[in-house]
Amino acid sequence: MTTVIGLTGGIASGKSTVSKMFATAGIPIIDADKIAHEVVAPNTTALADIISTFGDTVLTATGQLDRHKLGNLVFNNDDKLAELNSIVQPVIRKVIRSRIDRFRSRNTPVVVLDAPLLLEQHYEKDVDLIVVVSVPLKIQQARLMARDNLSLAEANERIESQLSLANKVAKADVVIDNSQQLEETRLQVVNLLDKVRQTAD
Repeated sequence: MTTVIGLTGGIASGKSTVSKMFATAGIPIIDADKIAHEVVAPNTTALADIISTFGDTVLTATGQLDRHKLGNLVFNNDDKLAELNSIVQPVIRKVIRSRIDRFRSRNTPVVVLDAPLLLEQHYEKDVDLIVVVSVPLKIQQARLMARDNLSLAEANERIESQLSLANKVAKADVVIDNSQQLEETRLQVVNLLDKVRQTAD
């Protein structure tokens, strides 16, 4: 039997750090962000649909999707974002489900679906456990400002454009507190894996 852990968090909460900890522990990772890049590679149907909807100005000189330009088009524009999601999210979902099915067919004990939009895109039924990486708002702001060289106002705009961490935490089966030292976070990951494996035995 396979246990699928759905891993998510807010921007700059440390979800990627926790995902790497699962990978280091030998757990296979289904990375939704990587899949999102794969499905819009040159010569894909999704990229053709994006070009026909948003124009070829969203391409780089080499024919790749310019994610920065596309991001600027859809950021703070709900209609355009909905159009983009209607193109890419069904394709991403299909790939994610096929990869989960493959791991289940092999009886892989534990798999992590690392997905920033796990709850926004309603993957709750595709996973067995929802794990949310959380930090207090002040730490989230400070890390985001340092990471992306943003002002406080810009950081807050990015944070507020997502489902709030409080909302995600309310829907979590397990919350990993990433506000302390990394070793503290790693111990929470190890303890979670121990519990999951004991339940599976």
